[in-house]
Amino acid sequence: MATDTVERFDAHVRGITVTALSALLGIAAAFGSYVTTSGPTETAVVFALVAAIAVQFPVLQFTGIKTDFSAKDYLYVAFMTFALWFVTLTILFTAGVTL
Repeated sequence: MATDTVERFDAHVRGITVTALSALLGIAAAFGSYVTTSGPTETAVVFALVAAIAVQFPVLQFTGIKTDFSAKDYLYVAFMTFALWFVTLTILFTAGVTL
């Protein structure tokens, strides 16, 4: 009974960590894209997104999170990062924020 609770807690912490990291890196990538480009029509805005997605898996391994990801997990991380990047970047460009 106790090991079942510990395994569920570990899975929960893993899920929260993966979700939080992908969300924070998506937002950070949006700011990076916004600062390094002059407008939303440049294709260079995507470079920060790709870098944010690629850097997550080594960071998760370094933190000790089990990274025996399936294809569904990779898609989840990529989608969460993209979604937060897209929403944040859209807000930055439409609001005309100056950094």
